[in-house]
Amino acid sequence: AATGDGAPSSSRVFVVRRDQDIYIHTLRKLFNESHGIFMGLQRSEEELAGKSRKAQLVQVSKNYRSVIRACMEDMHQAAALKLGPAFLQVSILSAMELIWNLCEILFVEAATAGPLLLRLLDWVRLHVCDVDSMVRQVLSSESPSKHKLFWNLGNTQTLTELELKWQHWHEECQRYLQDGTFASNPHMESICKILLGDEDAILEKKELMTTWYHFLVTRLLYSHPTVKPMELRFYAQSSMDLFLGGESSPEPLDMILMAAFEFEMHQVIKECSIVLSNWWFVAHLTDLLDHCKLLQSHNLYFGSNMREFLLLEYASGLFSHHSLWQLGVDYFDHCPQFGRVYLELHIERVPLSTEQKALKVLRICEQRQMHEQVRSICKIMAMKALRNNRLGSALSWSIRAKDAAFATLISDRFLKDYCEKGCFSDLDLIDNLGPSMLLSDRLTFLGKYREFHRLYGEKRFAEAARLLLTLMTAHIAPCSFWMTLLTDALPLLEQKEVIFSAEQTYELMRCLEDLTAGNPDKLCSLQDDDVETTKVEMLRLALARNLARVIVKEGTVEGS
Repeated sequence: AATGDGAPSSSRVFVVRRDQDIYIHTLRKLFNESHGIFMGLQRSEEELAGKSRKAQLVQVSKNYRSVIRACMEDMHQAAALKLGPAFLQVSILSAMELIWNLCEILFVEAATAGPLLLRLLDWVRLHVCDVDSMVRQVLSSESPSKHKLFWNLGNTQTLTELELKWQHWHEECQRYLQDGTFASNPHMESICKILLGDEDAILEKKELMTTWYHFLVTRLLYSHPTVKPMELRFYAQSSMDLFLGGESSPEPLDMILMAAFEFEMHQVIKECSIVLSNWWFVAHLTDLLDHCKLLQSHNLYFGSNMREFLLLEYASGLFSHHSLWQLGVDYFDHCPQFGRVYLELHIERVPLSTEQKALKVLRICEQRQMHEQVRSICKIMAMKALRNNRLGSALSWSIRAKDAAFATLISDRFLKDYCEKGCFSDLDLIDNLGPSMLLSDRLTFLGKYREFHRLYGEKRFAEAARLLLTLMTAHIAPCSFWMTLLTDALPLLEQKEVIFSAEQTYELMRCLEDLTAGNPDKLCSLQDDDVETTKVEMLRLALARNLARVIVKEGTVEGS
């Protein structure tokens, strides 16, 4: 690129980063177990309505969170052993569960006024609050009231207790504070102010609340316990402003949580897509919200909806992994608009490193009637097998590909090997070709020629003779093989019992004359050397003797 004044500008290299998280071993549990939850959600009964459907979706959400927490436990153990990126991954997983849990409360469960604050209390307690451990320390001491943490427990009331005593407490505290009853006891006075929801009093305990959303829930508990969902945005924004106090700027996680409190779920998904290091979170959360019928109106400008777009991105990342690609297949299956196209593109790029893996890929394609991909995979494997001189495998793959030209090529290799070694390899395959041998004339010839040898080995000479003659007169044998077929007739001509009839013998004679008289289709097989000349003379002699024997035998039969 050049600047306006003609001077060259600095070059920029843009690096396209693949989804690296799929290569972290401890996250395999996240991808594998969430796949099962995802599939269960797709198969779930859409007919369930009202509370039953909501309860089902909430349970699905909790199942996803349980997988995240299980991975966090694994990461904690890895962090204890100081294994690689475990420390960073723990914080990322923790943030993911924090966001997911809040979205579960606000969007999936859609908690109403009253239960809403109870859910938010549980949310804070689970993620950012050390109250439970503090309570255990205080109560296990000899004199709880003298414990140093005793007076820091002003925010441990549950919503149920608060609802029963709220009015009474509020009136009592207001009166005591106005009367100066606790003026001589700063701790008690502080508790009164907290119970009245005094923001300055709560902020004095800021060191016990590590985050603004902890402050938000504490503030709501003592000032507005029956807060309505749509009122949260105002309290959330003011709580963040008060807590940060201009001393620091909001972090990306703060902005995501704020978007959730403002019920801007599309903004939550957008921010998470930017901040988080993989597509797993946004793909599964969006799918869940879509099943909650919350994203129906949001389509992207290029035709796909947000759910499908994110699932396609996640599944595409899985396909770059040597084994997780199998999970990606199911995600593509549940993307009705572009899933099939993406699967066709990605399945062709799966490295077919082993025959077992190729069979697995092939089965996936066959189940979905992906005929082009089936043929492509079979051709690739047939070529690999042929390069490694594994003719049986190559033939098997070419038959599955229904590739007549390649089957002909491999059949020629089988026949060439037979001419050089005097025996066939992969007899089981050739003996059981069945209708597959009709794929090409050369393959038909190979199967039937092997059948001739089997009949001969079983001493079924008459049947073998008829088949041999058919192979020569049906014009499916390659020109290079005519001399071999005529030579195969010699042992039958020399049998004590007459095998070939007069008519069959004349046919054999005609075939020999065609070969030696310069028929351009068959002359290529006959080499002008002493060995070939000797073979021709032996055949002529054997055919003449056989004809004489036949005439005598047939004349004797007629005379009798």
